[in-house]
Amino acid sequence: MRCFISCFAVFSSVLAIAAPAFAHARLRELSPVVDSVGAAPLEVSITFSEALEPRFSSVVVTDATGSRVDQGGLRLVQGNAKMVAIGLKPVAPGVYAVEWHATSVDTHKTDGKFSFTVSK
Repeated sequence: MRCFISCFAVFSSVLAIAAPAFAHARLRELSPVVDSVGAAPLEVSITFSEALEPRFSSVVVTDATGSRVDQGGLRLVQGNAKMVAIGLKPVAPGVYAVEWHATSVDTHKTDGKFSFTVSK
């Protein structure tokens, strides 16, 4: 019995040390910035704390009527697997909503929303 308890303790310790540390992709940087007011951007880019799996991630940008103004085709920014970008159609002054869903390469999912304003 004593050997069983000792062996179990050693085995558990090895598993705890060997297990990879999984974390969620956390938001690091946005362009345009949350609640910013400024000129119409050509794209929305989002940087995360971990590399993303673009096939299972998305960014949707809509205007005040709910119509999509993004061009589709979310892409990883070349040379940075932690940054995604999506092009925008020409946009008029107004408030725009961005909804994102990110799946990191270790399959953890996160999501969020923010808005920005295009001035006149």
